[in-house]
Amino acid sequence: ASFLLLCFRPPLVTPLIFGLLLQLPLTQLSIITQPNIVLLMADDLGIGDVGCYGNDTVRTPNIDRLAREGVKLTQHIAAAPLCTPSRAAFLTGRYPLRSGMDAINNYRVIFWNAGSGGLPPNETTFAKILQQQGYSTGLIGKWHQGVNCESRNDHCHHPLNHGFDYFYGMPFTLISDCQPMETPEMDRAFRRKLWLSTQVIGLIVLTAALGRVTGLIPVPWKTLTCLAGFSLLFFVSWFSSYGFVRYWNCIMMRNHEVTEQPMVTDRTTSLILRESISFIERNKHKPFLLFLSFLHSHTPLLTTEKFLRRSRHGLYGDNIEEMDWMVGQVLDAIDKEGLKDTTLVYFASDHGGWLERQEDNRQLGGWNGIYKGGKAMGGWEGGIRVPGIFKWPGVLPAGKVIDEPTSLMDIYPTVVHLAGGTVPQDRIIDGRDLMPLLRGTVAHSEHEFLFHYCGIHLHAVRWHQKDSGAIWKAHFVTPIFSPPGAGACYDRGFCPCFGEGVTHHDPPLLFDLSRDPSEANPLSADTEPLFDTVIRKIGRAMEEHRRTLTPVPEQLSVYNVVWKPWLQPCCGTFPFCWCDKEGDS
Repeated sequence: ASFLLLCFRPPLVTPLIFGLLLQLPLTQLSIITQPNIVLLMADDLGIGDVGCYGNDTVRTPNIDRLAREGVKLTQHIAAAPLCTPSRAAFLTGRYPLRSGMDAINNYRVIFWNAGSGGLPPNETTFAKILQQQGYSTGLIGKWHQGVNCESRNDHCHHPLNHGFDYFYGMPFTLISDCQPMETPEMDRAFRRKLWLSTQVIGLIVLTAALGRVTGLIPVPWKTLTCLAGFSLLFFVSWFSSYGFVRYWNCIMMRNHEVTEQPMVTDRTTSLILRESISFIERNKHKPFLLFLSFLHSHTPLLTTEKFLRRSRHGLYGDNIEEMDWMVGQVLDAIDKEGLKDTTLVYFASDHGGWLERQEDNRQLGGWNGIYKGGKAMGGWEGGIRVPGIFKWPGVLPAGKVIDEPTSLMDIYPTVVHLAGGTVPQDRIIDGRDLMPLLRGTVAHSEHEFLFHYCGIHLHAVRWHQKDSGAIWKAHFVTPIFSPPGAGACYDRGFCPCFGEGVTHHDPPLLFDLSRDPSEANPLSADTEPLFDTVIRKIGRAMEEHRRTLTPVPEQLSVYNVVWKPWLQPCCGTFPFCWCDKEGDS
């Protein structure tokens, strides 16, 4: 009968068969063809700050719409709990330890635009591979991966040296020092010590001088002169950097050019949004990668007048709601240009919210929902579990929720494969292509183990036991919360990675996150029959992982972190660095 139908009714059947034959190849073609890629990354946003992750008091309708129309990841993990190392891992698909972007000391991020550390030139970012595949690549917003190596204009760590065709934004990160009326944030405790030391030295010199004049202290004039010279030299040595943080760190650049020094914070948000939309409009006729790296929601929480006093959570809530509005504007621009069906959109945060960030009883940091800990804590979930949302109409299912362990490092192989490129074969890539998991062609994440570092110190390990669905997590080191009983290190401002501020656990604290996501009830050999088996399995995984590590230059060493005047980006003749080219134009 089928044969007769084909023979005697060709006008009706042939188009039907032709359409059926084409349906599968066209579906596959939508995966193979290079999509536009828009990566949206918030700064210091807690997973509990977003509506689609359980917050019912901060309004985030545009981010929530992304989740409704796309895929939401509930166990999306940052490779580090701080900006610089987390973003290095995101850009390279590798644990930051492999590129030297994790610290052996307490300087765990890049501290100065004029430091010499940064993302090494020999690292291959996903932007560089997409650039080679014919993409237009742009970074708008925060970089925080370094600028120079040996001279003021070598720009060895600059975004344009790491695969981006266009850059507009901050080479550093937003800090409260960028706002003239805000309390200084950068190295606050160390600065207090420097001021105190200067005052003590000055008092000694003044006392000696008065004693010499009155004859009470027989100090030779030569000694007094040396003391005064040392006092002045000590003051200049640190005040030349810390006294001008706003000029040295709070700058805006367009490509290699400094456009604002210091930045004019009142217009930063509008300029970043304008640049993002302009990049989409300029590149709509060819594949593009846009990495919009928000300055929201890092202190000092730059928020325009339109959004002030609108939320139920003070300035922090206002700032989140403004960022959500910016997300909506970018999505509208994509729709307006007819690019919705050919664009993969991704939203995430670089790490958890900063619990300790408070001023005058105001909470200026984020909320991490049911998860313990926050920013700077390498092991606890609150420091590393972040929002993760993908949207690509017609390719990814709408409204899907995935509970499997995934990593920010997974973005690297995912976008490289979508662009038709291949990941580097001469180095270990820790990320895994997420497309099979996102599309539902596989049930489980490729990650069996994830390693949670605090600086170079391994604090915890996660094992996804796929046959049982258990997600075991062993903590070998945890920070000591202060004051006792608090959920963070409020007395310090940040939780440390090592030293007297941490506790080492032997045997380790063990949790099953599938049953206890808040890590409230540690298991023991008495309460968990598999305790010894799990610990042995994780121990073997740690040994195998450590065998893959090779020594590399430490980008966050004290020498690389300190301010070097000869490396300072400057739009004038150093040290007279001041310009406002955006205002002039």
